[in-house]
Amino acid sequence: MMPKLRIALIASSRFPIRQPFAGGLEAHVWHLSRTLAERGHEVSVFAARGSDEAAGCRTLAVRPLQMSKSAQADASMAPEWFMADHHAYLTLMLQLAASGRGEFDIIHNHSLHYLPVAMASMLSIPMLTTVHTPPTPWLESAIDASGGTGTHFAAVSGHTAALWRKSIRRITVVPNGIDSTRWPLGAGGGPLLWFGRMTAEKAPHLAISAAQRAGWPLTLAGPISDPQYFDQQVKPSLGREIRYVGHLDQEQLAAVVGRASAVLVTPMWDEPYGLVVAEAMCCGTPVVAFARGGVPELIAPQAGRLVPAGDVARMAGEIPDAVKLSRPEVREHALRGCSSEAMLSAYLHLYRRLIEHREDTHDRLLHPPPGVWSSGAGDEHLPRAAVPGDGAELDGHSRSAPVRRGREATA
Repeated sequence: MMPKLRIALIASSRFPIRQPFAGGLEAHVWHLSRTLAERGHEVSVFAARGSDEAAGCRTLAVRPLQMSKSAQADASMAPEWFMADHHAYLTLMLQLAASGRGEFDIIHNHSLHYLPVAMASMLSIPMLTTVHTPPTPWLESAIDASGGTGTHFAAVSGHTAALWRKSIRRITVVPNGIDSTRWPLGAGGGPLLWFGRMTAEKAPHLAISAAQRAGWPLTLAGPISDPQYFDQQVKPSLGREIRYVGHLDQEQLAAVVGRASAVLVTPMWDEPYGLVVAEAMCCGTPVVAFARGGVPELIAPQAGRLVPAGDVARMAGEIPDAVKLSRPEVREHALRGCSSEAMLSAYLHLYRRLIEHREDTHDRLLHPPPGVWSSGAGDEHLPRAAVPGDGAELDGHSRSAPVRRGREATA
């Protein structure tokens, strides 16, 4: 039996980790924290106030910034939200640097903020950073300035890993996993479904067009993240055949997904992973999706259909075939490639490797001698053990076993 670990998860200082989730990153951290705690590990989550505390987890406080009126009036004053994020992560990283090994064994950073990466070299304990999005200028700057020293990197898909290749030379692919018990097999037979954040880049208006072309009713679910977009592009189409059911919690959403005949996925940006795809397939619901970003890594012919990005006519044309797919086979495909067990095994293995190498007297993994690599943190010093979730090097990346080219699959 492996000893339990003391794990700190860094999430968003702005969005609480609670249902209904603001987005896929929040959902991912919520599920990961609970799964780790259920395995007996001590889990602490740094996230916005109001986050849900599960049994076995504790929340690290986000320290608010209270500035003087003089500082607020200064010409250099940044937007209030920027200063709040900056102060929260700065305080956290200084606290983690001070507490060191006395409080945690490993830090797992999921935030999109630059400071955890920029300040990672101050830590006396290892840190793993999972990139959930394409590169951002702030994070690229932090990696370039620090050389990625102090943190190892993981990506949620091969596509996302490739996008970070300029900044991070060694990155491990660990596909997101979902708890299949929370997304049970559904009977289907209901309307088509689109779910996710109501924004232009998610493009629910294109799902509406595809459903109308195919002559199918459509249900929409998710937070209205862009009210102006929703009012202009979605609301005018609502009626008897196109219904919006609101921002649902996980249990409510799983029931709606399970009743759907198929799920339409219409990203107009490169999805880093495609959580909605995994969740739909786990319920046995076939997916018809635009082939963008990490989505093609998830879908196989027995689980859905891929169409060119933005091609509403092709999407509409694939719906009749998709709804006929075997729901048990769709779910089986999801269980093979998108399970939380595979993800958890991969992360726990990474945690232990990083801890072992951090304890190396020469600290070779996170503080390599000059010239070992050009940029980014890597796993050049890590042993190539044949374990679940740890794969061979591929095009400069360490590819996780659950990823197989040309098949299955957050938001």
